[in-house]
Amino acid sequence: MDLFPLAELIDFLEANEVQRPLTIRTNTLKTRRRDLAQALINRGVNLDPLGKWSKVGLVIYDSSVPIGATPEYLAGHYMLQGAASLLPVMALAPQENERVLDMSCAPGGKTSYCAQLMKNTGLIVANDVSVDRLRSVVGNLHRLGVTNTVVSNGDGRDFPKVLGGFDRVLLDAPCSGTGVISKDRSIKTDRERGDILRCAHLQKELLVSAIDSVNANSRTGGFVVYSTCSVTVEENEWVVDYALKKRNVKLVPTGIDFGTNGFTRFCQRRFHPSLSLCRRFYPHVHNMDGFFVAKFKKFSNHIIGTDSTAELTSDPPEGEGSKVGGETGSKTGVKPGVGAKTGVK
Repeated sequence: MDLFPLAELIDFLEANEVQRPLTIRTNTLKTRRRDLAQALINRGVNLDPLGKWSKVGLVIYDSSVPIGATPEYLAGHYMLQGAASLLPVMALAPQENERVLDMSCAPGGKTSYCAQLMKNTGLIVANDVSVDRLRSVVGNLHRLGVTNTVVSNGDGRDFPKVLGGFDRVLLDAPCSGTGVISKDRSIKTDRERGDILRCAHLQKELLVSAIDSVNANSRTGGFVVYSTCSVTVEENEWVVDYALKKRNVKLVPTGIDFGTNGFTRFCQRRFHPSLSLCRRFYPHVHNMDGFFVAKFKKFSNHIIGTDSTAELTSDPPEGEGSKVGGETGSKTGVKPGVGAKTGVK
């Protein structure tokens, strides 16, 4: 069984051949969306509000000036950011004066969105494993006027050992990028089943670490948001279901009032019924990158068991691979860049 019925699968594949609309996020630390929109219109930009679901997004149809080089951009009044990548931060809903961890933060779009929702109060730790990618994070945070953020370079899996007690944790996990094929056509041919399973293994480890980094006794938080720009079940529902078994957490509503429910059953595999609270987004349905968002509430800091290496690495039973375009990827091998962040964040 594929992710979609045949007719819808064709729509999905065709949507991947079309670039998604260019979107920007207003930086409310420096301006208001109405004022930014008027300034850009005066420069010859044709735009509209992104949608009723976003108070800060603008969609750009065409422009007589480079959107990434306007005086407003250089002054930090907005961030070039895909519409789908606004959703995990909306689900996280960070509050003023909280301690927040963005475990895989580059290039800083989600971190800076958290900062503006927190009105530059509290503390954000923006972590990424790549030093090179952190350079763009630092540049964006300075440009956008973010002052409540500390940047760190480390493996997210090590965080519970060195720093924990966060009110909220965002894990926008490294993934196969099957939701952003329109930005990188090579994904269609370069991703193989073995690559997806390796991503899922890493995602499980990172998600467990993200949960261990949050404080269940937080008076305002105790939440973890897990997201990917992948549409495969192995990297989404399979990972979330694993975390539900390994830690004292429950899925809660994301607060996003659109999107498709997460799978509770796929092929021969059944997941916890609460996975219907997760949200899936597709290019052919929502006109944005393929994305997945899940929100956990942590109820205890006690770790109920040790992780099983066998469970981390186990392959789904025969026939359960998420097929995109009818291709399961029977070959194996590591592809350069698999597991790296893909697309504008």
